[in-house]
Amino acid sequence: MAEAEVGDDVYGEDPTVNELQETFAARVGKEAALFVPSGTMGNQLALRLLAAPGTAVLAGARSHVVVYENGAGGRNAGVQFTALSDDGGVLRPSDIAWAIEAAEHHYPRPGLLCLENTHMPANGAALTSRQIAASVDAAAGLPVHLDGARLFNAEVATGQSASELAARATTVMCCLSKGLAAPVGSLLAGPVEVIEAARGERQRLGGGMRQAGILAAAGLVALRDMVDRLADDHRRARRLAEAVAERWPDAIEVDAVETNVVTFRHADTKGLLAHLEAEGVLAGTIAPNVVRFVTHLDVDDDGVERVLAALRTAR
Repeated sequence: MAEAEVGDDVYGEDPTVNELQETFAARVGKEAALFVPSGTMGNQLALRLLAAPGTAVLAGARSHVVVYENGAGGRNAGVQFTALSDDGGVLRPSDIAWAIEAAEHHYPRPGLLCLENTHMPANGAALTSRQIAASVDAAAGLPVHLDGARLFNAEVATGQSASELAARATTVMCCLSKGLAAPVGSLLAGPVEVIEAARGERQRLGGGMRQAGILAAAGLVALRDMVDRLADDHRRARRLAEAVAERWPDAIEVDAVETNVVTFRHADTKGLLAHLEAEGVLAGTIAPNVVRFVTHLDVDDDGVERVLAALRTAR
């Protein structure tokens, strides 16, 4: 990062940012890409560009764009959501088809389908290209945005390339600052004309970053060196899931944990998190009575053992 060659990215003149954007676009099989400060901004750009104001975005009821972006879709893009069942992280094609047909009966007209891969609340469920294709086919020509914040976790878990997983999506977003271990930044990729428009929308949202090559340099390391090691995160998360099931058998479905996210039910989440913190373990919640563990580069096998010891004495 200290040695990165930089320029003014607002003018498209930062060579390291440009290299990162070109590298990512090639990895996900899209024509162009744009570097943005956060995954939320990447998703919001897609909503603004692909869904007309007043239309409905079809998305999983627990998906990030619906639940975890502080109502940004309505404020930034003027859209509303038709929240569909996403048990196991997968949308049922019949539900998508119903939502589209419902527009004939005065329901909001759908303007965009949004999928999430991996699906965080479903224990980081990794969607395959076949599952994605089934949803896209049911969408009957709607544009499709793929929230691939952890897309490379899905690549490692499914054995399918990121470009295969993103092939049917109009746009795809990926975070560099999660399992890929960069300090900050995400990317949005898609057709050239969409990404050119996204640059202007990024400025409207305050996302122009001038000499951002120092951040993009870390992103290049993330794409080059941090994908294969995600298998270690997946292995450690599975061990954590097994330990949770040993402590509270009805709290989690272990076989649903295939990437780096572990979510489980607990009656006293505040008490549990306080106990874990006292034992040197930081965790969080994603919903009432739902705890989340996430493994990443900074959680090694010794760290997992610390969690296991803390769980054994938890109430």
